[in-house]
Amino acid sequence: MRVKRDFLVVSFPTTAAAMACEKLCRSKGLPGRMIPVPSQISAGCGLSWRVLPGEKDALLAALDDAGIPWAAADVVQLWELVRDPA
Repeated sequence: MRVKRDFLVVSFPTTAAAMACEKLCRSKGLPGRMIPVPSQISAGCGLSWRVLPGEKDALLAALDDAGIPWAAADVVQLWELVRDPA
């Protein structure tokens, strides 16, 4: 089943910055995944990092500490596939 849910979407000015974010998050065990920039956002290189809104402070602090530039951080509603527990 698909449901709409709020997600924090962080966009990047360059593809290199987006790839650096993915590498950083994987190495530090930070949650999230790379997605195309949603149509609701018109910023960045076309790639963005999607996480739950509660992860905003930790993610942006990690990006800033690593010197990885980001263009915008917006909360948007996106579809998510939810598996039926039955």
